[in-house]
Amino acid sequence: MMSVMFLPSMTYEQSLQAYAARAPVSHRSLLYHRAQQGKVAELRLELASGGGKKDKNFSSKKIALKKIVANMTMSNNDMVALFPDIVGCMGIESLEIKKMCYLYLVNYARAKPDLALKALPTLLEDLEDSNPLTRALALRTISYVHVRQFVEATVLPLKKLLKDSDPYVRKTAAFTVAKLYDHDKHLVENSDLIDRLNNMLKDENPTVISSALAALMDIWERSESIKLTIDYASASKIVQILPDCSEWGQTYILEALTSYVPQDTQEAALLAERITPRLSHTNSAVVLTCIRVILYLMNYIDNEKTITGLCSKLSPPLVTLLSKGPEIQYLALRNALLILQRRPDVLRNDIRVFFCKYNDPIYVKVTKLELIFMLATATNIKEVLAELREYATEIDVHFVRKSVRAIGKLAIKIEPAAKICIATLLELVATKVSYIVQEATVVIKNIFRKYPNQYESIISTLCENLDSLDEPEAKAAMIWVIGQYADRIDNSEVLLEDFLDTWQDETHDVQLALLTATVKLFIQRPTKGSDLVPKVLKWATEDTDNPDLRDRGYMYWRLLSSNPAAAKGIVMGEKPAITAESEKLDPVTLEEMCLVVGTLATVYLKPVHTVFRSARARKLHDSPALQRKAAARQLPATNVAAPARNGDVLDEADAYFASVGSQQMAGMSLNDGNGFAGSPTAERFGQPPVNANLPMGTHAPMRMAQDARDDGEGDLLSL
Repeated sequence: MMSVMFLPSMTYEQSLQAYAARAPVSHRSLLYHRAQQGKVAELRLELASGGGKKDKNFSSKKIALKKIVANMTMSNNDMVALFPDIVGCMGIESLEIKKMCYLYLVNYARAKPDLALKALPTLLEDLEDSNPLTRALALRTISYVHVRQFVEATVLPLKKLLKDSDPYVRKTAAFTVAKLYDHDKHLVENSDLIDRLNNMLKDENPTVISSALAALMDIWERSESIKLTIDYASASKIVQILPDCSEWGQTYILEALTSYVPQDTQEAALLAERITPRLSHTNSAVVLTCIRVILYLMNYIDNEKTITGLCSKLSPPLVTLLSKGPEIQYLALRNALLILQRRPDVLRNDIRVFFCKYNDPIYVKVTKLELIFMLATATNIKEVLAELREYATEIDVHFVRKSVRAIGKLAIKIEPAAKICIATLLELVATKVSYIVQEATVVIKNIFRKYPNQYESIISTLCENLDSLDEPEAKAAMIWVIGQYADRIDNSEVLLEDFLDTWQDETHDVQLALLTATVKLFIQRPTKGSDLVPKVLKWATEDTDNPDLRDRGYMYWRLLSSNPAAAKGIVMGEKPAITAESEKLDPVTLEEMCLVVGTLATVYLKPVHTVFRSARARKLHDSPALQRKAAARQLPATNVAAPARNGDVLDEADAYFASVGSQQMAGMSLNDGNGFAGSPTAERFGQPPVNANLPMGTHAPMRMAQDARDDGEGDLLSL
């Protein structure tokens, strides 16, 4: 049996730990439990021994309580055994001891509600203490304890403390009303606490007023029956006390101003001008909340000159926030993305401040890149391209990809700059760096779609770098280029065959691109594609379990076998116009986002009620001053163009689809010897085959897809 030697300098707990280090594993849990019991016993002894003539300041008790709080902070639940001893210490007339005892009470009251009730008389007694700090501390503690008896016992003394002579106690009492509402809203609603809280808005102390506003806002957020309304007189009064409030108080007051609904455009303009000095505050929360209020009030101002002046005042504070830490920078940048979409005049001439620094974190760099793209114009495009060209040579692969993609999107966004953007892309492709080549391939495909028959001379450069493509998106983009311009690429069938060799290993996106490109090759060069089309269609309809690929294969098969002219018009027809603005938020979401500037919702770019479950959805309140038309002009266009319609070809195709009955479809077979399956090299296609094991409707899926697209037109952000 192992023994342990107790040294004079070792405590009982330390001795047990020393023994446990040498004990077998099976004994260690028991020894740990005993060690914890020993620790509790030692702390209990220290609490009991403190005080007396030699220790008038209760130093030993304070040391013991600090140890208890430290163990409690480390989630040591064994400290709950000291609950009776802590309750016994609450009556000591020492603010430091009371703070630690109340902290212990808040932490363990739910675990031991019966024992916590023994502390209630002491708390109620402290609410009558002559020291305002003790009164406020007791009130704050009693409001944190979520035990029924504590909540009910708080109401009567709280009514008295709401009119306390000390402003710190009144401020604490205002917040206590909101906490009680969280515990039991019916208890608060059936009392007159909310009316008393409203009366505190007439208090002479600015801190008390801001705390009462914060409490009312919190109650309004949680209640469906309470409506928060602020008239112009009240709004004007609380704006007057802004300079006298703390940073937190200013934030509370500014947030409350978003509940004020201007009834006149002059009121909104005057109030916006009065809060603009807050834009120069050193605290970022005050600045962002002030920006939110000004953006809100702009919706009720009809004077374009006034709006322009306010927009010019919003730029400097946003730029100033970029000199703070990276976290504040990121928040400011995310909010700038929203503000630019709603008010493009803001930051119009400040693009250089968003150029990336070498030591910026990656999340800041990527967000700055988005802002650079939004602020780029035909006048500053050369400067922007030079900067993006530098970014494309950095070490971070993710950032390099984003930079290359931004260059391609700028070519689509700014038509006069397309040529120099493409020249920059070709310079990057010449570096032969794999991920740069692949990203450039993707954006060049979009450039071809935006500017057909203009820049096809660079196709040969892309074809020289086929071996660098190993990502699905880049492969699909290159395959699209080969299929779309099969008549201009001499060896287009050879290039497609190289991709088809790995058909089984490719992703569904690449397989879909290969299927369409092969059909395009056959339509443009029938002699070159006649061998490939039957093989690819057979793979797409028989050897896959992907419904999209299979349905597209059947559609192409039927089109080619029945009406090649209609197939050419559909497959090679005009495509919808492509834009670079598709990443903008839809107007409804953007309007709500601008009402919560500075919150976590703006980081995620999602409505506030999807980020915070208990938060209310924000919207503009109706008013005679609300400028709906002006707001609509500022909101971004959805830029979704309706697909071009080739009337003759599509009418012919629709007539054919309508003429084919379901019985005729069901009677077709892949292996009847007359179609692709029976004669892969046949020059003339028979009736389109159907796999009997894979039944499908005539053309209902196509109609459903068209209907879905029509219904969703304009929604650029899926929520």
